[in-house]
Amino acid sequence: MSEKSIRERIIETSMRLFEANGYHRVTVDQIVKESGTSKGGFYHSFKSKDELLYIIHDQFISYVLEKAEEAYEQWETPTERLQAIVKSFVKMIDLYRSQVTIFYQESLFLAPEYFRDIEVKRDRYKKIMFTVVQDGIDSGEFRPELPVPIVSMAIFGMVNWIYKWFQKSGTYSIEQIADIYADMVLHTVLKLEAMENPDFSRFFLLSTAFPFKPRE
Repeated sequence: MSEKSIRERIIETSMRLFEANGYHRVTVDQIVKESGTSKGGFYHSFKSKDELLYIIHDQFISYVLEKAEEAYEQWETPTERLQAIVKSFVKMIDLYRSQVTIFYQESLFLAPEYFRDIEVKRDRYKKIMFTVVQDGIDSGEFRPELPVPIVSMAIFGMVNWIYKWFQKSGTYSIEQIADIYADMVLHTVLKLEAMENPDFSRFFLLSTAFPFKPRE
């Protein structure tokens, strides 16, 4: 395994310190000391502690946006797109748990120029979700009585909260949780005739070839 770069060491150390102590209580000197680097190395990698906080936020937001855009291009139907987006969103919590935690603890402290960049990506992700749900209604796959903004924001809320309770050592893996969430969302939004579509049956837990069981 290759040795981690100075930049990687600083990011990992700062995430641990920010999560434990809060952004404002952590100094650059502390980050440098804990990461075994130097101030020169820090300022060669980052303009400031503000930029470091921005990069931590940007990591997971860029990931979910990229996955949502991939899902929209890869799949043809709104049902397939929504299922893929929900699953990638859930799995992001495992991949970027610390970044998500820091985001909800410290996002208000982002410098305005950095906050705008994050907000632009969040709005792009929100627009994709709104578009997929509206496409589902327009195509006749999704229930038209469910308002697009409420469905979309409900998905954001239920997935975002996973970071509060998910444990790698828990009963269910993140992949299983992603399947459960996708199943719940689709059972909520799909019209009955769409749920009976054999092309979508693979998305439902009870229709899989093997019983869904928690891991040992």
